Amino acid sequence: MSIVVVGGNDRMATRYKDICKSYNCKAKVFTQMPADFERKLGSPDLMVVFTNTCSHKMLAGVVSRSSKLDIPIARIHSASVSALKTILDKYCA
Repeated sequence: MSIVVVGGNDRMATRYKDICKSYNCKAKVFTQMPADFERKLGSPDLMVVFTNTCSHKMLAGVVSRSSKLDIPIARIHSASVSALKTILDKYCA
């Protein structure tokens, strides 16, 4: 399963990837918005959005990509490790 994590803390990016790997998921993490963001999202099986640390513009790109390709979005306010594990328990287990 492939996952895109949008938002979160810069210092936690590798930790997010490691957690996803422990659930047998490949992960891309975007803590900041790169150029051509919507195209770089690709077509994952799930998009996780940490709404507390995500800009409105990034969220608009995620929603746009999701509606085009029918990708589920899991939104959660907190950008903590336990919040990500909660989402992964629900979708990957």
